[in-house]
Amino acid sequence: MKKSLRASALFLLAAAFARPAAAQTQFPPVTMPAAGADDTTRVRLELQPDSLVAEPVQIDSVKLAWLQAPPEVRDLICDRVACFDTDVPHAFNSTVLAHINYFTLRNRNYMQRVLERENLYFPLFEKYLTKYNLPPDLKYLAVVESALIPTAKSRVGATGLWQFMGPTAGDLRLRRDEWVDERMDPEKATEAACKHLRYLYGVFHDWELVLAAYNWGAGNIQRVMRKSGKRNFWDMYPYMPKETRNYVPSFTAIMYAMKYAEQHNLHSAELKYQYAQPMDTLKLNGQAFDMMRLSQAVGLDSTAILRFNPELRRPYLPDGYRPYTVQFPADRRALLLEVDRSVLFGYCRPQAALPTPMEALPPRLQGVEPFPSAQQLAAGSRRKPATETAAAATDEAPRTQRKVHTVKRGQTLAELAEWYGVSQTQLRRWNNLAKGRALKPKQQIVVFLPAKGGTSVQAQNVAVRPTAAPAVAAAPRTPAEMGVKVSKQPIKPISKPETLEAEETAVAAAPAAAPAERPVAAEVRKPVRAARPAAAPAKETPADNDAETAAAPESTAAVTAAAQQEAATEYVIRKGDYLTKLARERGLSVEQLMAWNNLKSQVVTPGQKLRLAAPAADETAGSEEAEKPAAVATAAPKQAARAAKAPALQLQRVHVVQPGDTLYNISRRYQGLTVEQLRKLNHLKSDEVKPGQKLIVAS
Repeated sequence: MKKSLRASALFLLAAAFARPAAAQTQFPPVTMPAAGADDTTRVRLELQPDSLVAEPVQIDSVKLAWLQAPPEVRDLICDRVACFDTDVPHAFNSTVLAHINYFTLRNRNYMQRVLERENLYFPLFEKYLTKYNLPPDLKYLAVVESALIPTAKSRVGATGLWQFMGPTAGDLRLRRDEWVDERMDPEKATEAACKHLRYLYGVFHDWELVLAAYNWGAGNIQRVMRKSGKRNFWDMYPYMPKETRNYVPSFTAIMYAMKYAEQHNLHSAELKYQYAQPMDTLKLNGQAFDMMRLSQAVGLDSTAILRFNPELRRPYLPDGYRPYTVQFPADRRALLLEVDRSVLFGYCRPQAALPTPMEALPPRLQGVEPFPSAQQLAAGSRRKPATETAAAATDEAPRTQRKVHTVKRGQTLAELAEWYGVSQTQLRRWNNLAKGRALKPKQQIVVFLPAKGGTSVQAQNVAVRPTAAPAVAAAPRTPAEMGVKVSKQPIKPISKPETLEAEETAVAAAPAAAPAERPVAAEVRKPVRAARPAAAPAKETPADNDAETAAAPESTAAVTAAAQQEAATEYVIRKGDYLTKLARERGLSVEQLMAWNNLKSQVVTPGQKLRLAAPAADETAGSEEAEKPAAVATAAPKQAARAAKAPALQLQRVHVVQPGDTLYNISRRYQGLTVEQLRKLNHLKSDEVKPGQKLIVAS
């Protein structure tokens, strides 16, 4: 045991001589972790205050001002604020102290400018605050808003001593137009502000919240109260914008600075103090008046009257303006009494013509004269005065008449448009209807129809529509555009029997004698080809040749006109056409077009030819008998068969249901047909129909 101890001692001694530096270092005793504990060594490092690694602390100017102020100054200001004799509570804290330092130390010029105008406006404020039973200290609110400048205007448009926005001014009955803005009238704006403050106090019953609501709006304050659950301004302070947070402390600081201006040496002999002076008034009843001329008449500088009437936006008022009262110093009244009133108004009348506002351009409506053309504008043509235009409008008869239609059950917009002869777009525009929305029963629909003796709605709506025959108003003008080939070879005149000539004369005279309600309803008869005479003359005399030559141009023109008229009775379907549109444009009905063209449905395809008049079967038969007498017996059975098929077709007429159709409007389209008959003919158990469904509409 002793030998082992000696050996270890020698080993330690040798190690001490080999590493002297290590031998001089003392290590702290190592403690073993307890059983079950983590063997990781945790070291806590604390940074020194002067370390560069330490995060910098942002300096709060409000707290810094509080810390820099001596305790005696803080206590003095706190006592002064607490001694305010007012109904408005004033809290004193670091934020209020920072604003007091700003107005009394850093921005003394601002407070001195306010002190110059204090005696000019504060008596007026106290008068109306007392009238509406409000705390007199609310007069300092105008200092926070506008620094007592009646023409002050903020970047968002608030104007006047009390900085009213446009909507608030309208609610408080402050007039605003091109010539006068009553927000800049000290007396009217002050009374409006008292009414608004009284309303806000009735909402919040807390003057600090009233001040915040005056700046930010009552709705915003109420929303913050609902979200935060707070009912005090300083509790709601973090939830408000920066401007509103500074509003109430600024009010307290300005009130303190103006009450204790002497103690902070804000008053000075160099300040130009303003005081209210007695004023007199001059009533204007719509006369054109120049305020600068009035200033010269009373012996003041040219802008003096504008300073006494800050609500004027221009130095003059136009002729015909509403009654207005001009204020001027009462000591100048004697100068105005020396002259007659008419002489005064003649002197103060503007020397140059006042600018008049431009006449508004009329909207492009039906029955209204269109805008002037570019040539008229380039030529410098001026519109007629409003008086002449009004006189001409009264003399001219109205072009349209207004009719109110009550929608019945099952009626659609397309049906009403077809019924009144207008487009669906016009109905939607006249009644502000959304596209694709169905009509409701008992809904009132306004329709503008042509007045008696006026033009149609379509003619008024389209100013540059080409004029054509009433029967084919929207049809092409020439047969070539319609796809019908017209022969250009000269046609020799053919002698006609006397009977045929008499017959044609009677047919031509019939439409002229009988007035037709619909121009298209008159059937256009085809030219009848006369039968050739059985025995031709053996030799023609020169007189006959001359007569034939003279009659040739007239016959050629007549035949060409007949060919064009015949071509105009046919129409080639184009892309986008449908039977309802074609029938409405030509004053026809869909049933007529389907009957004349043997159509089983209303579906038409581009390139298809349609007849626009009833076929003349009797004339065709007469021409065939004249040309081929031997074929009369053969044609008779065919005509009899066609006549037999006609009733069958009418009995089995089929209607293809379109989108928006109902049994009611389908029954209205076919005369003598009811909803009950439609159910019986088609074995329907309900009134529901689907697009594409075929219904029998003839019994």
